[in-house]
Amino acid sequence: MEEKHQVATFAGGCFWCMVKPFDEQPGIISVLSGYTGGTVENPTYQQVCTDTTGHYEAVQITYNPDIFPYEKLVELFWQQIDPTDAGGQFYDRGQSYQTAIFYHNETQKRIAEESKQRLRESGRFSKPIVTPILPAQTFYPAEEYHQHYYKKNRAHYQSYHVGSGRAGFIERNWGDEHAK
Repeated sequence: MEEKHQVATFAGGCFWCMVKPFDEQPGIISVLSGYTGGTVENPTYQQVCTDTTGHYEAVQITYNPDIFPYEKLVELFWQQIDPTDAGGQFYDRGQSYQTAIFYHNETQKRIAEESKQRLRESGRFSKPIVTPILPAQTFYPAEEYHQHYYKKNRAHYQSYHVGSGRAGFIERNWGDEHAK
């Protein structure tokens, strides 16, 4: 049922680390690494890394909302990032590694804002939640070697996930919750 599919877009730092958590969920059709939010058309990885394009590294998720609703996608997104870090994520610094939720319609915007407010009120983080909620823009797929990096380069992906500080942060702040 193709008409049941919807799209969600999240920037959570290095896109390598943002694919696997979503890719392994039921109802997820595809997870594509790419670039969004900037002014350069069809940017390359090298261009985006200069922090001059305005683009974020991001993932675009095609999903079946009857199986995995947007609310659950947003919850899972929060559990992959440090929402209090405005300068990037973990080892990766700069604008292209900042976090954002890019909404595709008013319902997604409302759900994301409500979720962000619940996270603020939860007291889980002592610093302010700085992840912005922005209107979706054109999404440009990243180069093929970035797609599903965690499958193509398992050892390097795992060492990066741990070495960047992301794995430890998730474990400290979410424990077993992030596996749900």
